[in-house]
Amino acid sequence: MPGGRRGPSRQQLSRSALPSLQTLVGGNLGNGTGLRNRSSNVVGLSALPLSALITPEPVRHARIPELPLDSSLLFEFLLFLYLLVALFVQYMNIYRTVWWYPYSHPAASTSLQNFHLMDYHLAIFITVMLARRLVWTIVSEVSQSSGGSLLRYVALIAARLSLLTMCGWVLCWTLVNLCKNHSVLNLLFLGYPFGVYVPLCCFHQEGGKSQTPPADCDYPADHHQQTDLTESPFFRPRDFLFLLRENLREQLSSPPHMPTHTCPPHTHSHTPELIRAEVEELKSDFNRRIKEVLFNSLFSAYYVAFLPLCFVKSTQYYDMRWSCEHLIMVWINAFVMLMSQLLPPSYCDLLHRSAAHLGRWQKLEHGSYSNAPQHVWSESTIWPQGVLVRHSRSLYKAVGAYNVALPSDVSHARFYFLFHKPLRILNLLIWIESSVVLYQLYSLLRSERWNHTLSLGLILFCNYYVLFKLLRDRIVLGKAYSYPLSSSSLGLKSQ
Repeated sequence: MPGGRRGPSRQQLSRSALPSLQTLVGGNLGNGTGLRNRSSNVVGLSALPLSALITPEPVRHARIPELPLDSSLLFEFLLFLYLLVALFVQYMNIYRTVWWYPYSHPAASTSLQNFHLMDYHLAIFITVMLARRLVWTIVSEVSQSSGGSLLRYVALIAARLSLLTMCGWVLCWTLVNLCKNHSVLNLLFLGYPFGVYVPLCCFHQEGGKSQTPPADCDYPADHHQQTDLTESPFFRPRDFLFLLRENLREQLSSPPHMPTHTCPPHTHSHTPELIRAEVEELKSDFNRRIKEVLFNSLFSAYYVAFLPLCFVKSTQYYDMRWSCEHLIMVWINAFVMLMSQLLPPSYCDLLHRSAAHLGRWQKLEHGSYSNAPQHVWSESTIWPQGVLVRHSRSLYKAVGAYNVALPSDVSHARFYFLFHKPLRILNLLIWIESSVVLYQLYSLLRSERWNHTLSLGLILFCNYYVLFKLLRDRIVLGKAYSYPLSSSSLGLKSQ
């Protein structure tokens, strides 16, 4: 009313009645951090850390069941069987005959294949190379099961030596015969994958600082030795031979011991340093597994589908398009089979748990959120969701519930993107395998040659088994991750 006492305006009410965000979160974090006002000056308000004033939302992990996984010996046997079928299919496409012609026709044949044009030494050499993982797995299984009486131990050692000696003798015998019958250029194709493996897998080491893994996280003992070895900028000859031997052993052997996420997620011992150290170890282990998958899948496709084409005589005709298509299909199928074995659901769940504790930062444009409180990023603070921090002259916003990642580290952002959704890798494998199966079914319906129909029928049976396992895991895990998590089950199976 005119002449009466004016009440506080709406803007004054909003400024006086509600506490400011600076009062809620505090400013000085005790380590050089603080809030920024509109003029971007750091204003220290309290000595309490941000994590003591704002408690991040607890990270809740889903409980997934133990899904059946093929043993190393069974998987290597199935992979070897698939590669043998693919090798037979490639030889059938190259050396097929027109057996249905009458005998009076010049191109008539009494068999399905031109066996006299095949190089049996090359076929045996390829078979031995494809069986290297199976042989080494058998030797490893026998070595691990050794025990009991001295006679049994001696018998196992003799059987292992006999198996390795026989494989080595067959390999040398085939190489000697191939050297007699083929040129030097063709012989160079035999060892080309090994020439690529040494520089890519032995010389290439991951850069960056190597952090000490947390004591609560279980990793192999030899992994620490190999990590310490790769820190030095130059390798001595003895170290290079050791690194080469370790890489060959990893390439030949079955997957090593899987690291475990045993760090308590909601205690003071689970510091940001331990989380980042665990992520670094998991990132190195994941990269090693991907490197193994890529090399073995390309190795299999090279020896199964490409090497037989290099030894075909110039007078021999074959369908180049179909052979190249078979090469791509073998590589994709071997890649999916190795990925599903080396990256099982339990391992993907482990990566998902670590990504949930790591968090992610979203880089913002300059000038945005100028009126909101901004903090200076601290490596010893667990940042809650939605907080704005300054790091390396850039502004970042916390995306995850827990955020301990380095804002400017692209590898941390990539790790969170790949694994914050636990079914991302499984969905990708299902999409790849489903696309291959659908394309092969389409090709089967349109095929007009008997060798194409037989080839697609044999390969499809192998792909159905792989697709069935992927879909089974997707259905079970989809229901497990979609199950609502209650606060009472927060600590269940979080380690």
